[in-house]
Amino acid sequence: MDLALDGRVALITGASRGIGKGIAQALAREGCKLVICARGGAGLAETAGALRASGAAVRDVACDVTEPDAPQRLVDAAVAAYGRLDILVNNVGGNNRTPFAEQSDAEWQEVIDLNLLAGVRMTRAALPHLAAGDTVVGTNTAAGDDAAANGGAVVFVSSIWGRELGGPAVYVSTKAAMIGLAGSLARDLAPLGVRVNSVAPGSIRFPGGSWDRRVQADPDGMAEFVSQEIPGGRFGTVAEVADVVAFLVSPRASWVNGTCIPVDGCQSRSLI
Repeated sequence: MDLALDGRVALITGASRGIGKGIAQALAREGCKLVICARGGAGLAETAGALRASGAAVRDVACDVTEPDAPQRLVDAAVAAYGRLDILVNNVGGNNRTPFAEQSDAEWQEVIDLNLLAGVRMTRAALPHLAAGDTVVGTNTAAGDDAAANGGAVVFVSSIWGRELGGPAVYVSTKAAMIGLAGSLARDLAPLGVRVNSVAPGSIRFPGGSWDRRVQADPDGMAEFVSQEIPGGRFGTVAEVADVVAFLVSPRASWVNGTCIPVDGCQSRSLI
C-alpha cells in the first residue's frame, strides 16, 4: 500500500536507536524528509548517515528534549531545512527502577519531564506548522480523499503499561498520561486538521535494548516470560511498531484520531 507520504516532513524524537530509529527508517522508505534527534551525538550521527546512504533527506540535531528551548529549536531546524513540518512522533522516553518508597521527587520529575512534558512542549512548538497544511475540515469527502487527508499528524509512543498495571509506578503513571494527553489533544486539534494518536508497544526486543539485555543475562527466564506473557510466542520487533506509526501519520489513516493502538502480540490484558 502506498501511504501517500512522499515529500512529507517528519520530526522524530529519540531516533538514534530502537523504536525511534525504526520509525525514521519506515518513514524514510515512504519518502518522508526527516529531522531526528537524540542526546547521544555519535549514535545519532551514525543513524543519520545510514538513512542518508539509503537515499533519505535527513537533518540530525543532537539535543536533550527535556530542555525547555529544545522543542522550538528542533521545529525551527525542520522548517529551516524543508520549509514545513507535517508529522511529529513523540518517541523519546525512559524509566526509573528505584523502588517507589525510595524514589525522590527529583527522580519522579525526571521521568515526567522525559515521558510527558517533552511531548507537551514538542507538540506545542510544532502545532503552528502542523495546522498550516492544506486541510479540508468538516467536509463530507470519501475515505482516502486527498483533500481531507493533508493535515498534520502527531503520534505519542506510549506502552501497554500505560493501559494497564505493570512496571514501576512512575513509568505506568507517565505512559498513561501520554495516552490521555493524546486523546485529549485529538479532540482539541481536530478542528485545525491535526490528528493525534498513540501506540502502546508491548515487549519489543532490539540490539542493546532492555529486553535484549535481559535475554542475554537470563535466556531461560526470558523464555519462560515469553511463554507465560506473550501469546504470540515471541518478542515484538521494532519494525512492527514502526509500520503502525507510519500508517497512523499517513493520509490512509485520515479518520483514525484520538485512539491508542497496542502493538504487543496480544500481550496486554486491558479491556479498553
